[in-house]
Amino acid sequence: MKLFRALAVLIIAWFALIGCTQAVTLQVTQGNSTCIKAELSASFSITYNTSSSTRMAQFPLPDSTAVDTGSSSCGTDNSSPWLVAVFGSGHAMGLSFSTNGSLYSVANLTLQYNLSDTSVFPGANSSDVVTVVSSSVGISAFINTTYRCESPTTFSVGGATATFSGTRLEAYMPGNDLSPTESVCVADQVSTTVPLTTTSTTTTSAPAPTPPGTPERGDYSVNNINGTVCLLARMGLQLNVSYFSISQNKTVQELVNLSPNETSVSGSCKASSASLVLSQEQITTLNLTFTLNSTNNKYHLSAITLLANWSDMTAPFWASNTSLDYLRSTLGRSYMCNTEQTLTVVPTFSLNTFRVQVQPFEVTTNQFATAEECLMDQTQMLIPIIVGAALAGLVLIVLIAYLIGRKRSHAGYQTI
Repeated sequence: MKLFRALAVLIIAWFALIGCTQAVTLQVTQGNSTCIKAELSASFSITYNTSSSTRMAQFPLPDSTAVDTGSSSCGTDNSSPWLVAVFGSGHAMGLSFSTNGSLYSVANLTLQYNLSDTSVFPGANSSDVVTVVSSSVGISAFINTTYRCESPTTFSVGGATATFSGTRLEAYMPGNDLSPTESVCVADQVSTTVPLTTTSTTTTSAPAPTPPGTPERGDYSVNNINGTVCLLARMGLQLNVSYFSISQNKTVQELVNLSPNETSVSGSCKASSASLVLSQEQITTLNLTFTLNSTNNKYHLSAITLLANWSDMTAPFWASNTSLDYLRSTLGRSYMCNTEQTLTVVPTFSLNTFRVQVQPFEVTTNQFATAEECLMDQTQMLIPIIVGAALAGLVLIVLIAYLIGRKRSHAGYQTI
């Protein structure tokens, strides 16, 4: 009987789990047009306090979830598009979007949960409605394409976590249906193997591309709303991307230089974050995000996103990492590094930088502030100094030894 009850509990739990993974469809409309549409499964984990301990609440986004038409919007010239979904007793999830003209991204993920809902938070010692927000969650895609990510992706939202899976969404839609052209997330690209077709016909593979050499150094700047420069960058950039090549019928690793003369610049500056967006021929978009820590007055490159739609790719390439720590410097100073650096973003994409100088905050008179040099440059400068000092010390030792030897040789003779 106990075994039967245990099996019954497992079966019920299994069906409950299946129900948790059911996808919901959410869309924001304006008139007869749809501007945002999302199909996804989501689950949440939230830590809360009881009178005697700390507990973890885990619950899914139910299939009864509905769009809050009063809070959702297609956006205006002065406001961003918003998708707000409500569920349960006072719970809500919000996605705000932004665009630079060539790509769109989730600017903020907002989660609201009601601690007075005893079915989700039994024994909670508070009845507050808590709202937490996470920015730069790494969801981006080209305009007029659908962002797709079947793999589970977990985002940290304040003291909670949200996990999306089976995700297909699009913002700034030109029509009412999701675009058939998709920007596939890196997790799906890494986990999906492309089958090789074998035939009896002998084919000649296309030659591997010639390495592009050192990229040209470009000058880039971003302006505030009032027209003043708020971000300065001077650097050479090289993309190192692994993707499945149509012409070579295999995964290749290609180096592509960004040409400053063919690159358009956009971005934005806020109190604690600044972004530089570089687009080349509408087929390559690189987004660099800098974050300021107001506690220690240090800033760093915190996120890199690449969207590429090259002719030899089987599908548009998308890669993003929002938890980086590169190009660190002090507020009021610029960061400088002449040494070539490799900034690893994801296993299939890294960014090579050459002769970098960047300042994303407190730019005055449209010029770089005093530079803080990177450790690699300091090490390279230190090596010649150490070698020179060692040689000087060696020469000094030889000279002293010579003088001592000469003095001893003179001491062996007596004056007549």
